[in-house]
Amino acid sequence: MDCGSNALAENGFWREYAARVRARGVVDDDITAYCGWAKAFAISQRGPLRERKVADVRRFLEERTKGESAAVQAQAREALAILYRDLLHLDLRAREEAGVADAPFTDAVTDPDAVEAAHGALLERMRGEIRRRHYSIRTEQTYLDWIRRFLTFHQLKAPAEIGAKGVRDYLTYLAQTREVAAGTQNQALNAISFLYKSVLECDPGEFGDFTHAKRPKRIPEVLTPSEVDALLDAIAGVYGLMAGLLYGAGLRLMECVRLRVKDVRFEEAQLVVRDGKGQKDRITLLPERYRAALERQIAEVRALFEADRAAGLPGAYVWPALERKYPNAGKEWPWQYVFPSDRLSVDPRSKTVRRHHIHENALQRALKGAVERLGLPHRVSCHTLRHSFATHLLQDGADIRTVQELLGHSDVNTTMIYTHVLNRPGVTVRSPADRRR
Repeated sequence: MDCGSNALAENGFWREYAARVRARGVVDDDITAYCGWAKAFAISQRGPLRERKVADVRRFLEERTKGESAAVQAQAREALAILYRDLLHLDLRAREEAGVADAPFTDAVTDPDAVEAAHGALLERMRGEIRRRHYSIRTEQTYLDWIRRFLTFHQLKAPAEIGAKGVRDYLTYLAQTREVAAGTQNQALNAISFLYKSVLECDPGEFGDFTHAKRPKRIPEVLTPSEVDALLDAIAGVYGLMAGLLYGAGLRLMECVRLRVKDVRFEEAQLVVRDGKGQKDRITLLPERYRAALERQIAEVRALFEADRAAGLPGAYVWPALERKYPNAGKEWPWQYVFPSDRLSVDPRSKTVRRHHIHENALQRALKGAVERLGLPHRVSCHTLRHSFATHLLQDGADIRTVQELLGHSDVNTTMIYTHVLNRPGVTVRSPADRRR
């Protein structure tokens, strides 16, 4: 296939790419995002895709995903991997070994069929154990992806043959060769530990002396109150409401998009966060500023819910164990998402066609567009609004323990990081440059 600029202008190329993405089990709501990453790379420089260097791929990913979440970074990597591996049939590992350039996919799964052939039963066991524990679909996808990479790195050996030394070698490779962030290395470690301890139920041995990725000491990026107000005013519609709840209630991105009708308590001015990070529930604030907008949103959702019921559509997604106990829970009004998608999608697990919640990428794009229009001199993400929520509460005199509970932190030391961005961590501090003459 010729992949010059003329060919890329044709819709047929991208229709074929979307088909390859769908064949990899990507849900319909995510396919647009995958196509967006591939198209962005295609137009990022001139020349056919086949003639791009592996270094071009790495540079694009580093520049375009800087500051994004690990999930978004993984999505961008996989989008380009599908573009080259499945559509252009180019082996990035072979190009690296040929000296073309350093590849960002050195441990990528260049032959997924070979991995499935060698370890399909093992991966299916792991998938089943993840679902039994009610982990999210993103955790399932992430863990399985890391195990495929881990097995590929060790040339598809059985985990029992790899052992502690093999685990240590892979984690050290991620830190020294790939130079991944500490969070990325920990993510790989968690997936591998889950494989050995929860799936295989064996002890691989001691591998704790691997080289750890450097964890930079950074204070969180925080906006001023006036910057937050300008940013929230610049986001229209439902995304403006969602961004307002990220800041006004200190929600994480996925906590916001997964919010259900039953968890909005108008009388108590509270939001209940279910199954947050670490599978913990908590209660946080419902900001008065967004009460009316949230009431209107729920009224619109009610009309959509009634239309879906009349059309005989399946209800909202609920955990399989809950569905077995209460078969009609997903069809009941309290379980509906506050922010449902405007289109139907295929459940990646059950393959049921239903209305899911809004895709988080849509909110991220809306926020990014507002930041660019305002010209804010910060690296702003959805999580920046949560950082700003905590910092502004402390600046207004809130107790650190209260902020800890609102954020859902297990350890107060995690919350203490927000005291680092205050001008007065307990006492008023004045620069000596401002002393009176």
